[in-house]
Amino acid sequence: MIIHDFLDNDLYKFTTMNAIQKKFPDAEVVYRFVNRGNTLFPPGFAEAVRKEVDEMATLVLSPENERFLRARCYYFDSVFFDLLKGFRFNPDEVKVSQAGGRLDVEVRGLWYRTVLWEVPLLAIISELYFRMTGQEARDTEERAMAKAKAFAEMHAEISEFGTRRRFSFEVQDRVICILRENMKGLLNGTSNVYFAMKYNLTPMGTHPHEWFMYHGAHFGYRSANAMALANWVDVYDGYLGIALSDTYTSDNFFNSFDTKYAKLFDGLRWDSGDPFEFTEKALRHYRRHRVDPASKTIVYSDALDLDGVKRIKEYVAGRLHDVYGIGTYITNDVGVTPLNIVIKLFECRPKGSDIFLPTVKLSDVAGKHTGDPEEIDLCLRMLRIK
Repeated sequence: MIIHDFLDNDLYKFTTMNAIQKKFPDAEVVYRFVNRGNTLFPPGFAEAVRKEVDEMATLVLSPENERFLRARCYYFDSVFFDLLKGFRFNPDEVKVSQAGGRLDVEVRGLWYRTVLWEVPLLAIISELYFRMTGQEARDTEERAMAKAKAFAEMHAEISEFGTRRRFSFEVQDRVICILRENMKGLLNGTSNVYFAMKYNLTPMGTHPHEWFMYHGAHFGYRSANAMALANWVDVYDGYLGIALSDTYTSDNFFNSFDTKYAKLFDGLRWDSGDPFEFTEKALRHYRRHRVDPASKTIVYSDALDLDGVKRIKEYVAGRLHDVYGIGTYITNDVGVTPLNIVIKLFECRPKGSDIFLPTVKLSDVAGKHTGDPEEIDLCLRMLRIK
């Protein structure tokens, strides 16, 4: 069983689950697997994924899990803990099929429930692929040690974000252990709640693109960022204050990120586009709203490696607090080619709606928008983005 603990998931799925059940408990959604790298999967792969999905029905929140969450995730209330204790994964929500080398995965159901499937499913697909194609991890410890020392030498603060496309559970476990031992004071934490518990680290994360995507479909694209930020603040009262900025392009986001939010939120997460341009936009925005940029954080998190972190750190030069979320480069740099896979929200049905509405995500990189082409075009025109 690949996912053997209820908390082997990223924090942002639990924080979003909590916000959903408070704000949109009856919303239904559809997620779909997107194979960006056009990987061909071996015969029998869908059946192997199905077996892992079915076994997840046995996972429960253990007393140890609950004690850790109550101690470290102080922003969750008792109602949410009761929900988690009674929660069971429902494998019927997941459909898996295969035609030749093509894998199709769809998740459908109530949003507050299905939100927890994304990260475990991607981890399952990634680990099973390398296992079933006979690929082995090489030089795991040596590579991780070299990176830990290099990050430490440049005094870069790192958060581990690599659950979704890890080589395996065991590789992620070993790498986090090495980072913790060799980056004293510089490993801020991990997005994986289980490993945060195991190694006494801070679980890291706030909200994903899907939080904003749902708001765009439900309330309209012009209101999406403002409504998503307002609902997040209403649930968390200022906690979990790193705002994701690029669901409908960062330029559009900054139009909604007014003085109140610029002061209230701890900072921003950069996840697409040019990091240097984004840094300058953020600096200008904070100064325009009379906020000291040095008091704010940017979490840089788009496919970073050592060279990328070095260049950004040198460019930022202490003008604000820079932190780096590193994913696949940490958990799947073991001599294989990592899968380029995601699971995205494609449709939603708000309470009272008779139909499912399409969801879209724009990007700060031209040509990398996600969703139905006609709906993307509608979104671009409504937001007046060329």
